[in-house]
Amino acid sequence: MTRKTIKVDYLARVEGEGALRVSLRDGEVRKVELRIFEPPRFFEAFLRGRAYAEAPDITARICGICPVAYQMSAVHAMENAFGVRIPDPLRQLRRLLYCGEWIESHTLHMYMLHAPDFLGYESAIAMARDHAAHVERGLRLKKAGNEIVRVVGGREIHPINVRVGGFYRTPSRRELAPLAEQLEWARDAAAETVRWVATFDFPDCERDYEFVAMRHPSEYPFNEGRIVSSRGLDIGAEEYDTHFEERHVPYSTALQSVLRARGAYLVGPLARYSLNFDRLSPDVQRAAREAGLGPACTNPYRSIVVRAVETLHACEEALRIIRDYEEPEEPCVSVDAGPATGYACTEAPRGLLYHRYSVSADGTITDAQIVPPTSQNQTSIEDDLRAFLPGWLGMDDDALKWRCEQTIRNYDPCISCSCHFLNLEVDRNG
Repeated sequence: MTRKTIKVDYLARVEGEGALRVSLRDGEVRKVELRIFEPPRFFEAFLRGRAYAEAPDITARICGICPVAYQMSAVHAMENAFGVRIPDPLRQLRRLLYCGEWIESHTLHMYMLHAPDFLGYESAIAMARDHAAHVERGLRLKKAGNEIVRVVGGREIHPINVRVGGFYRTPSRRELAPLAEQLEWARDAAAETVRWVATFDFPDCERDYEFVAMRHPSEYPFNEGRIVSSRGLDIGAEEYDTHFEERHVPYSTALQSVLRARGAYLVGPLARYSLNFDRLSPDVQRAAREAGLGPACTNPYRSIVVRAVETLHACEEALRIIRDYEEPEEPCVSVDAGPATGYACTEAPRGLLYHRYSVSADGTITDAQIVPPTSQNQTSIEDDLRAFLPGWLGMDDDALKWRCEQTIRNYDPCISCSCHFLNLEVDRNG
């Protein structure tokens, strides 16, 4: 009997703390455990007792890379609870803010965290010695996304201009004009990024995922739409808890989300793209096809190409919104708080993000639930490793370590700015 253990004690350069343990016997994968051991942060608990209006600013602190997603989900859930309807100019500003986050977040992942895997470097710093022009392009492209968040959201990290009912202040057309100048360059840079990442060498690995993402009647989804899947799910956010559940596993402080009827599912760029390809503009569709993608993608290693396509879309969408922008008469609409429960999902860069809040008669939050994308993808990450590892057992320890790292980095998990594994132990003799 041959036993083998792959153990990673710490995931370095991560937003949080985690480890990986894989057990094999006679060439079969017996156990895969993505161990998240960061102490619980209790955001849901300390939202209870706070005023409903505080939710956007509090939840923005959950993540420094995708604060807009948490703000937007909180805002939409509160507006759902109180029956608030937002006029189109404010709605378009929210889409613009989301474009900024997608651009900066996707670019950070592609250039700084994931591209080194494909080009054989330990880090973006090492990669920059030979690929300085690419790294410089990535930094400038990320800056364009950050600038959108700053102008619309009030600051680049943890924006402060978002409120239930709209914004505290809306920008003028004159203030948005410099963004358009940057975005003209960014759109070309994003198109070049699609062509660049399409040249990478991708493992020939396909998986039969159940994709889950939002779908809007006419738009590639950011803030609004129904929750759909590649196997027939089609529900509103208020039905989320009926179809999905979070489970505790003994080796992780992070809950794992599954579909009650079928188990693991996948959220994020692959799911969004595969369920909404027809919502991309003809130019973006053409760029995707020229990069070797079809209307759907089931190879997780090609997620970097899909992220590049979504970045191009976000640049185009931001330019459209700025071009058509009409300054709102008021920065927000009135909100009448009362006893209610509100539900919302938005599409964070890494995938579907669910918020639910119950509010009392005086506007105090009495209950909160937040399900981030990484919670929903943890089971799929483990399943990817379980499916692909048997084909890699002939690799030496360093190569096997690299491939395991790359497999988790496909997901750009929110517990990390990257998943760089240290202290990999391989027991080949049991």
